[in-house]
Amino acid sequence: MSEAATSPRPRIAAVIVAAGKGLRAGGGLAKQWRKIGDKTIAQHTVDAFDTHPSVDLIQLVVAEDSDPAHWPMAARGQMQITTGGATRAASVLAGLAALAGKADLVLIHDVARPGIPHHVIDAVIAALATQQGAAPALPVTDALWRGDDLVTGTVDRAGLWRAQTPQGFHLHAILAAHGTYQGDAADDVAVARAAGIEVAIVPGDPANMKVTSPGDFARAAQILEKGQMDIRTGNGFDVHAFGPGDHVMLCGVAIPHERGLLGHSDADVGLHTVTDAIYGALAAGDIGTHFPPSDPQWKGAESHIFLTHAVDMAAGQGFTITHADLTLICEEPKIGPHAAAMRARLAALLRIEIDRISVKATTTEKLGFTGRKEGIAALATVTLVRP
Repeated sequence: MSEAATSPRPRIAAVIVAAGKGLRAGGGLAKQWRKIGDKTIAQHTVDAFDTHPSVDLIQLVVAEDSDPAHWPMAARGQMQITTGGATRAASVLAGLAALAGKADLVLIHDVARPGIPHHVIDAVIAALATQQGAAPALPVTDALWRGDDLVTGTVDRAGLWRAQTPQGFHLHAILAAHGTYQGDAADDVAVARAAGIEVAIVPGDPANMKVTSPGDFARAAQILEKGQMDIRTGNGFDVHAFGPGDHVMLCGVAIPHERGLLGHSDADVGLHTVTDAIYGALAAGDIGTHFPPSDPQWKGAESHIFLTHAVDMAAGQGFTITHADLTLICEEPKIGPHAAAMRARLAALLRIEIDRISVKATTTEKLGFTGRKEGIAALATVTLVRP
């Protein structure tokens, strides 16, 4: 067996630098501890590395006077915390020193870049297989000027890049480089190059923006929310007994039958079940919550009213119904001849394509109340998505 086949995977650590004051972004609190959505910037950033399958250890660097109540948590992997210095370079050196002997490769990342995509991390790690260092960047595409109030000149943008992080290195090399570097540095690439370490450029991503000014919070929120799709699944179950009548209403379709279904409304067990599934996905109770059977105005009501209310509620919260699966449980009437019409009616009421609707039937092999032909039961599952 070859040496390459037996060599262990390199241990990879991420140094997240969170020791800065971060007050230019406003808010009276260091930007890394301010929230975007329900999580701090620091937590968003830690989560990006914590969920990456190749990152084994996270080294968070905080200021000496940092409040531990603000510190993020790592749910999957290991995280250790150390105190930084007066400059960014000093803080990075502290983080690197705390990793000595614990990692082979290190990814140094600014805490204020919470939108870092996994594919950028992948690119940096891949480049380190053959390079001493690697960092993501975006090519400069805008025209560049010199001047103050007036334009005094232009700058050729050919070969210019907008630097991003994480900037990746072999740990022993970048630790040695930081140990001998004098003064502060704009980033770790500057420290590496001063030590003679070559740094490859890998593709960055616009989502990997740095939160610096107050206006950046809204832009970062759009990026983070876009990547957090909310998918909900709801279940519904309902039963109605047979009673006097000459038809049953199922999914808005009148099916001739020697008996009807009993209920305060039109007793459409199919629509009731799908409606409850939507309410369930929204954590919004059930039909009885919104349309109490004690209220006489709903006596004999057509059940599409209930379903339309649930669909409107989902849409009002930004959800799209993407799928509905309904199973009717009964010995009679026969569902198969009417399934196509039921699917079409459900598709119209749910405002989705018919190929996203399933209506099927089963029996209980003559067991239980459905087996004794005393009524109909129904079970439904729906899926809601909010981008």
